[in-house]
Amino acid sequence: MTDLVPDRWLTVDGLANARDVGGLPLEGGGRVRPRVLLRTESLEGLGEAAVAHLTGELAVAQALDLRTDHERTTYGLGALAEAGIPVHRLSFIPETGIALPEVDLDDPHPMLLHYLAYLEDGRDNVVDGVRRIAGLESGATLVHCAAGKDRTGVLVALVCSVAGVPREQIAEDYALSATRIDALFTKWTTASGEPMPPAEEIDRHRPRAEVMAEFLRLLDERHGGPVGWLRSHGVTDDELARLRARLREQD
Repeated sequence: MTDLVPDRWLTVDGLANARDVGGLPLEGGGRVRPRVLLRTESLEGLGEAAVAHLTGELAVAQALDLRTDHERTTYGLGALAEAGIPVHRLSFIPETGIALPEVDLDDPHPMLLHYLAYLEDGRDNVVDGVRRIAGLESGATLVHCAAGKDRTGVLVALVCSVAGVPREQIAEDYALSATRIDALFTKWTTASGEPMPPAEEIDRHRPRAEVMAEFLRLLDERHGGPVGWLRSHGVTDDELARLRARLREQD
């Protein structure tokens, strides 16, 4: 596995799967600008000190909440919203449930089908999320879902593709969340009072780089890649250029 800049992990009390997308390498040289795009799990466990750290040192100016309304009602919007940070509700999953597509593949991974479904059922919110990251003039966007790996992983993969992060690094960054699954389940079961699931159940939730790689390959095959998909759903060349300018470190 290539070097993915270990210090991109963020230590924030109440979060187990938080990291800065900044630091990922770019094709042709350079890296993604730090403190522009952060990815985490849901934010209901944050205290005052954690919120101060996120909005101060990490400069979070907006959050994109990719969860469903049911998840928000059950667990709340989180402490950033309570602190007055704009939180944009951009669910990738209809409240009536997700409709998995059919694909011409032998035994596709279940999450691959979910990721393709996000782009169908949640396409307007996917596009809105990309535009909001591109349109923020200063500060960082924090993107989260429940665990910070699947819905968050899809949006981050699209954005990183626009910026010019190589495919291998996009897939490896996505898979880094696998190292935090045990900590996430510990956090959730401690809060709920339920026992930890068996190891095989926990392992089922670990993201695998080859799933993201296949997702991106299918976008190439069907839409001319992530950028082609975004263009076909209304994202303009000016918006793509603005996103690249936001994410790419200046020489």
